[in-house]
Amino acid sequence: MTVRPFRLPPSGPSLVFYVSCHGFGHASRDIEVINAIRARRPAQRIVVRTTVAPWLFDVSVEGPVEYQAVECDTGVAQIDSLRLDEAETLRRASAFYETIDARAAAEAGALRAAHAALVVGDIPPLASAAAAAAGIPSVLLGNFTWDWIYEGYADSMLDPALLGAVRAAYRHATRALRLPMSGGFDPVAHVTEDIPFIARTSRRDPAEVRAQLGLPSGRPVVLASFGGHGLRDFDLRVLERNAGYTIVTTGPAGPGVPPANVVVVDAPALYREGLRYEDLVAAADAVVTKPGYGIISEAIANDTAVLYTSRGHFVEYEVIVAAMHRLTRCRYLPGSDLMGGHWAGHLDRLLAEPRPRQRPDLSGADVAAGRILEML
Repeated sequence: MTVRPFRLPPSGPSLVFYVSCHGFGHASRDIEVINAIRARRPAQRIVVRTTVAPWLFDVSVEGPVEYQAVECDTGVAQIDSLRLDEAETLRRASAFYETIDARAAAEAGALRAAHAALVVGDIPPLASAAAAAAGIPSVLLGNFTWDWIYEGYADSMLDPALLGAVRAAYRHATRALRLPMSGGFDPVAHVTEDIPFIARTSRRDPAEVRAQLGLPSGRPVVLASFGGHGLRDFDLRVLERNAGYTIVTTGPAGPGVPPANVVVVDAPALYREGLRYEDLVAAADAVVTKPGYGIISEAIANDTAVLYTSRGHFVEYEVIVAAMHRLTRCRYLPGSDLMGGHWAGHLDRLLAEPRPRQRPDLSGADVAAGRILEML
């Protein structure tokens, strides 16, 4: 699948998004901002530079976008969705940021070729460094900065030059928009503004979504959401133990035939059928997942309970867990029960909990779009 082509005359100024390759959460919230910008300025030329799968932009952006594949950060080296390789994470990051000046110079050429007027980075340091090299302003958008993530690893593994390079690049930013459940932002504290949640909210009736997907009525629906990396060695057949629940997953089916209470949905096909992932979240009574900004913000926005498990050494985890216990119904699921399929008892207790009295402000996409357009 390819992104819809879009070209304006060479003089047309563009807005360029650099989107982290670290999961779909960064891209999904940026798409919400892009759509909010489109609503206000339909003809705005928008370029996206990232290695996130192009189909996500193709099926989610309301209007044309130019997709340009470029490695703009290294993120975290994932073994699967719940395990990461700390040493490899730092090795990749150190190698990348050793060449940040040369990369920024090359990106500055790409920005000039695109007639860029403003850069938005979520939240690769390269975005602000490239914008500075091109002589144009930049906006950082996110809930964490990578220096904060890398600083959380063991001192014996961490090259001080890595933190210095990341922070120096961030300092070039003109403005920073910080989302809830956040950490870091020290290099840009003097230009940082806190904004509300950016979260994908379903506009579909949950009952209609369940019917369209052929999910049986009369049983609670649970969405197993573990991103593109999935769960290595997880056998869906263990979920037969949860016969009172219909469990939906967009991950690979794994060995054997899934049990009768498990429905495997192909994510790209979901979009082709007119549904979006947030529709799936809203149609579920609960989501079983690892805590990350994208899925937790969507669960909050769509009033879906969260059964969560730990996700390895990633400092964002503690911040998100502390926040989500104030914002939504959630319970911890031990890793042994996750992998063994012993979910039902935890789900029973989770769904018996009272809903939060208030929803947080979810206007972040509109706020971010307004700030970005002000700078354009």
